[in-house]
Amino acid sequence: MLRPSTTYVRSEKVTQIRIEQQARQQLSLTPKQQQSVKLLQMSTLELSHEVNTAIANNPFLEEPDETWTDHGAQEEDNHVGTNNDTDRHHDGHTPSEGSASDSGDPPGNAQEQAMPDMPAAYSGDYPRHRNTDQGASDVGVWAHSVISLQDSLLADLCGYSLNERDRKLAEHIIEAIDDDGYLRTPFCELAGAGQFDPDVGNDEWEIALRLVQQLGAPGLGARHLIECMTLQLDALPATTPHKKLALLIVSEHLDKLGRNDTPGLAHVLRSTEHEIQAASTLIRSLEPRPGNRHSPVDPSTYIVPDVIVRKAGMQWIAVSNEAAIPQARLNATYARMFQGTRYSGRTLMAKELQEARWLLRSLEQRGNTIQRVAEAIIARQQTFFDYGEIALRPLMLSEIATELEIHESTVSRATSNKYLASPRGIFEFKHFFSRELPTQSGGTCSAGAVRALIQEMIGDEDPKSPLSDVVLTNKLEREGIVVARRTVSKYRAQIKIPPAELRRAF
Repeated sequence: MLRPSTTYVRSEKVTQIRIEQQARQQLSLTPKQQQSVKLLQMSTLELSHEVNTAIANNPFLEEPDETWTDHGAQEEDNHVGTNNDTDRHHDGHTPSEGSASDSGDPPGNAQEQAMPDMPAAYSGDYPRHRNTDQGASDVGVWAHSVISLQDSLLADLCGYSLNERDRKLAEHIIEAIDDDGYLRTPFCELAGAGQFDPDVGNDEWEIALRLVQQLGAPGLGARHLIECMTLQLDALPATTPHKKLALLIVSEHLDKLGRNDTPGLAHVLRSTEHEIQAASTLIRSLEPRPGNRHSPVDPSTYIVPDVIVRKAGMQWIAVSNEAAIPQARLNATYARMFQGTRYSGRTLMAKELQEARWLLRSLEQRGNTIQRVAEAIIARQQTFFDYGEIALRPLMLSEIATELEIHESTVSRATSNKYLASPRGIFEFKHFFSRELPTQSGGTCSAGAVRALIQEMIGDEDPKSPLSDVVLTNKLEREGIVVARRTVSKYRAQIKIPPAELRRAF
């Protein structure tokens, strides 16, 4: 679809328009909608901190005691005779965030049966309260998988509506980004390795690269240090002190900065030495290797899963890990006292009461959204839980969004820093999203399955004659999977397997 010259200009404008529309949509969200978005994208630890802070600062919120139940909480909420029903009619969720009532309640106790193949920590009922030793020990597990930088960017790319040509260009760029976060491969080499049409020009590659550079941490996808620093500076607010001066130094006088030639920079840029030093401090705060900002799940990290995967009959199901959800409730006694008073501070108190209700409903909506997304993922990846990585199916954010009738950005937020625990280990939700690769038979397989197949082939190799990436590429082709050698090298590196010459046993 994209072509050089006029099409290039048009595509840039379309991209800019999309960005501006997204910004305007974000600015137009109501405070309640902004809170829902904020809570949805939080990890469990971040959410716990947010709720604890709200309880400490809002007199209408309190932490439930151990005898509190959902029924009791509902009774207390009903005692508060405010315009609760009116509030619900004006919930006003945007299409991108869905509604808490879309899917009803999560699966009940009938689905929460303990299975023989489930670790003992998952077989009991989970308490509804927080901050208990039992709750902390039962639900905490050790992280199992590592989400690579490339996988994370590919998952983020799924949130963009692109045609097939543009998506392939962007995916190819992402796969060429090294662990430092740089794209060091020229466009001409990318075109040759990806077997793209000869009419794909540098303009199209440039547009695809600009899209990729919008994903992840600022600076990712840069081709050199100057571009990396420029991208990071551009991402700062326009009001950042000395930003313009820092951009000038980076773009034209980085050599002088490297020599700490403050007087020379002050003379050339007609600035004071104090201003140069301030701009230099800003530049040195940047990350020269933006890939370092990607934080994959460390296998030694102790985390709490949002969802437990269990087998019910012949099907794998998702069970919400209630103990991982920080609990709060409305202080009904305090609310009744407030309603019976008349004094000058009533307006402020009414605002706090409204914020308390918003938080509680946003928490419920967050839990429902995560549960629905988890159920949709698990329904599509049944074979993964039976057979492992090699059975991972291709899956895009858009598929889940279409089924649940919510925006892709909502799915993206509901899968970032969210984890599920299964007999095969604990995985980030994004682990189950993988690009589609064609097979010779006309079918498809996932990139994750190809990585697993590569790992299996290397595991069976002769240590004295390890398989090179070329041989692996040929073996995959005999299996009906056609991928470039560069892609095989990238997948091998992603699963932390060294090249053949370093695997050879003498």
